[in-house]
Amino acid sequence: HGPDANHIPFHLDASGRLQCHVARNNPVWEQIVESPNVLVVFQGPDAYISPNWYPTKQDTGKAVPTWNYQVVHAYGRAIPIQDPEWLHAHLNRLTNQHEQDRPNAWSVSDAPVDYLEKMMGAIVGLEITIDRLEGKTKASQNQPERNREGVKEGLANNGGEAALAMAREIP
Repeated sequence: HGPDANHIPFHLDASGRLQCHVARNNPVWEQIVESPNVLVVFQGPDAYISPNWYPTKQDTGKAVPTWNYQVVHAYGRAIPIQDPEWLHAHLNRLTNQHEQDRPNAWSVSDAPVDYLEKMMGAIVGLEITIDRLEGKTKASQNQPERNREGVKEGLANNGGEAALAMAREIP
């Protein structure tokens, strides 16, 4: 009955399709059968920008707060997948993607087979064929150089990983 948002970890397969899974009791996979067009949002760094960071504000007073961000929108068509072989391969890829750099990395094969089968019965895979990608960046690129430098300094002094990441994206 309107827009719906789900927070799901994705794996991008070798052919460029997004793959994920949801709990079987999550209605999103049934909704996809009826309406397969989806939007997946990947967020990059973002940060509040204070007008006090603009040197031109001191000259004219003409400045307002804003928000800088980076984002990618992936538009496509999704299909639900209940095939146990596909789900097992997907879980291996997703787990390996997130465990690869960890000491004593966990593997799907570490779980008892009967337990894994039970858990796989409680999920449904989703595969999205991407039709269009749209990237957006707002990184103070509309400001004069001295304001961009002021924003970089303000973000650096503000601290925090997101602020520092956003500062690196300002031209």
